[in-house]
Amino acid sequence: MKPKLVGKKIGILMESDFYDPEIWYYKSRFPEEGASVHFLSKLWGQPGLTFNGHEFHTPFYVNEAFTDMDDETLKSFDAIIIPAGFVSDRLRYTPDVTQPSDAVQFIKRVFAEESIVKGVICHGLWLLAWAPELVRGRKLTTHNNLYADAINMGAEYVNEDVVVDGDLITGRTGGHHAQFARAIIEKLSGEA
Repeated sequence: MKPKLVGKKIGILMESDFYDPEIWYYKSRFPEEGASVHFLSKLWGQPGLTFNGHEFHTPFYVNEAFTDMDDETLKSFDAIIIPAGFVSDRLRYTPDVTQPSDAVQFIKRVFAEESIVKGVICHGLWLLAWAPELVRGRKLTTHNNLYADAINMGAEYVNEDVVVDGDLITGRTGGHHAQFARAIIEKLSGEA
């Protein structure tokens, strides 16, 4: 079969306590379709950091940062994914509790670009708590534990495993990562 995502570029936010099966699936599945995959994090001035998974504590090295990404580089991405697990909670950390984290500021820039598909799965919704306007009035799904968060953010919760609302694709849990990835592949390939 011909790969569906040749020339496409996908960014995936990373931190420790990621859901191991999900991240390893993306690492192989998107390139299988021809996409280049970039794992992005805040590197705290380091050339790279090793993060550990939540379930199996598998190490995962990341050497690309979303901090200080210029507009041209940002616009070169076709999709940005906020994964499951505690990635988004860790990325919400900010030394000044009155200010959004660098990751929140980055994701606001992502949402401002209509050409970028935004993927948010499971507890990824936590990262948007600082910016509820990004999902207000949008259809989405999320982990059952975040149902009230979605409602309080003004989103329209849909009780399905994967929900597509224009450039926003959401998945219920990390366990739904294959269906979620399929929806992103379909969207980026023009099949959806």
